[in-house]
Amino acid sequence: MTIQKGFFTGDQSYNTKVAYFSMEFGLHQALKIYSGGLGFLAGSHMRSVYELKQNLIGVGMLWSYGYYDQEREADQSMRAAYTRKTYQFLEDPNITVTVTINHRPVHVKVYLLKAETFQTAPMVLLSTDVESNDHLSRTITSRLYDGNHETRIAQEIVLGVGGVKALEALGEKIDIYHMNEGHAVPLTFKLYEKYRDIHEVKKRVVFTTHTPEAAGNEEHNIDLLHRMGFFSSLDVDTVREITGTKGDMFSLTVGALKLSKRSNAVSKIHAKVANQMWKEVLDEGEEIIPLTNAQNRRYWQDKGLIRAYDDNVDYEIVSRKKHLKRMLFNVVANQTGKLFDPDVLTIVWARRFAEYKRPGLLKYDYERFRKMVENSDRPVQIIWAGKPYPTDGIAVSIFNELVYISKDIKNIAVLTGYELELSAVLKKGADVWINTPRVNREASGTSGMTAAMNGAIHFSIPDGWHPEFAKHGVNSFTIPGCDETLSTEEQDKLDNKNMMDVLENEIIPTYYNDPKKWVKMMKNAMHDILPYFDSNRMAHEYYEKMYDYPYTEEAKVLEKKEALV
Repeated sequence: MTIQKGFFTGDQSYNTKVAYFSMEFGLHQALKIYSGGLGFLAGSHMRSVYELKQNLIGVGMLWSYGYYDQEREADQSMRAAYTRKTYQFLEDPNITVTVTINHRPVHVKVYLLKAETFQTAPMVLLSTDVESNDHLSRTITSRLYDGNHETRIAQEIVLGVGGVKALEALGEKIDIYHMNEGHAVPLTFKLYEKYRDIHEVKKRVVFTTHTPEAAGNEEHNIDLLHRMGFFSSLDVDTVREITGTKGDMFSLTVGALKLSKRSNAVSKIHAKVANQMWKEVLDEGEEIIPLTNAQNRRYWQDKGLIRAYDDNVDYEIVSRKKHLKRMLFNVVANQTGKLFDPDVLTIVWARRFAEYKRPGLLKYDYERFRKMVENSDRPVQIIWAGKPYPTDGIAVSIFNELVYISKDIKNIAVLTGYELELSAVLKKGADVWINTPRVNREASGTSGMTAAMNGAIHFSIPDGWHPEFAKHGVNSFTIPGCDETLSTEEQDKLDNKNMMDVLENEIIPTYYNDPKKWVKMMKNAMHDILPYFDSNRMAHEYYEKMYDYPYTEEAKVLEKKEALV
C-alpha cells in the first residue's frame, strides 16, 4: 500500500519523492509529539507540503507520554507530569518492522496520519510500545528526548532505521531522505549497508542543522553506538572511514554533514556560524547553505486581524487586537487569578526555557525592572511562558524564580502549558514579542515570525532570522548587539541596559504617546513578514535548493570511474 495515493498532484516542480525525518512534529494540539521550536517548524513545513501538494511524507515518532505535561505544585512552581496519550484518529495499516538494538530484535509498530486529518503532509509515526516487545523495548518511545543517553540512542535507531524499513514496508519508493537535525542519521548507515557506496548514499540524503548549541549536536562513544546497532551492520572502521571520525566520540552532526549531498542552516547568520563551526569537517568547496526558517501563515495568523488589515481601517485593527488581548488575558486570569487590562502595553517572552535564551534578562537590573513595571502613568504588563527541559535544573530554577517574583507584582504572569494552542493565543495577544538570546546562539528563533503575522512588534537581539526582517522603529525594534567575546556576565549587563533603554525611550513612549505610529508599525510588521517568512516559500526552496540540487560533478565522475572498475 502507499500512503500518498490521490494526494500528490503531479506538479513537476515537486516530482521528487521525499521522506522528511524529524524527532518531533507540532502538527496539532491534540497530537503530543513535539516539545518546542524544532517541532513547531516541522509542523509548519508539513502544513505547507499539504498546501503546495508536494510529494513528501513525514516520518516521526509516536511518543506514548509525549514530551511532558507542564503543571504546577501547590506553591505554583513547575511540575513535570507524564500522562499516557491515546489517538483514535491515527490509522493502523497492520505493519510492524524489526530493528536490532543491543543485538536484540525490537518490533516497531507503524501508524499513519492521513493528510486530510490536520491538513498536513501524510505522516508515518513509529512506536515500540507493543506487546511483542519486552518492557525495556516498549519504553523506547515513551518520552520525547529521554534523559537516559542509551534510550536516546535507541530512539534514534528507531527513527532512522525503523523509518526506512517502514517506508519500504508501505511500498514507498523514496528519492530523497531529509534529516531535520541529526537524530535520524542511522538511516544513512542503513542506506550504506544497502548500496555499499558513499556516493549512492549522499545523492539520496540532505540535512538541516538547527542549532550551534552543544546540546543540539549530540555526541556518543563510537563503540557504544556500534554495540547498540546505530551503524546497522557496518564495522567501526568503515564508519570512521566514511564519516572522517578519528576519536572515541561520534558526532551525529558530523555524520550527517559527511553523508549528505547538501546541508543547510536555518538563517543567514546561522549559516555563517555553522560554516565556521564545522569548517574542519566540510569537504573542500563545500558549504552549509542558508535556507531561512519560516512558519505557516494559514495556521498561525488570526483571520479577523487579516480582514481588518486588508480593509486598511486602523480602528478595526486596534479593536481586533484588543479582542485578542482579552482572549489571552482570560488564560492569564484562569491560571493566575490576575486581571490584565487590554489598554496596557503587553510584552510577552515565550519559548523553550533555556539559559542561553535568557528568559530572565528583563529583570537583570531588578530595581530598574520594578520601576518600569510599577509605573502607573505608563504601565506595562509582562507574560512569560515556556517549557524548560524537565531535568535542566538551571532552566527550571529560572522558571520558578519568575513565578516567585510574579506573586508580588500584579501585572506580571508566568503561564504553564506552552504548547501549540497557548503559543497561538500569546502571539495573537502580544503587543511586543521579545527575544533575548546571547548573540550568535540563536539559529533562527521562529516564534517571532508568527507573532509579527499577528501585529506583535518583534523586539530582539540581532540574531537568528531577525536581521533579515527588522527595520528598527518601522516594523520592529532591535536591541543593539554587543561584543560576543565579552564574558557572559558582561554581555548580560550590557544587553539588559540596551534593552531597557529601548523599552523606556522608544517602545513605551510610542505605544502611549503615538498610537498612530504604533498601528503603522503593526501594519508594517504584518506586511513585511509575508510572503518570505511564510513556510510555503521555505517548502518550495527545499525542493529547489536541496532535494533537486544535483549531486556534484566530481562525485558523478568518480561514480563512473568506479563503475568501470
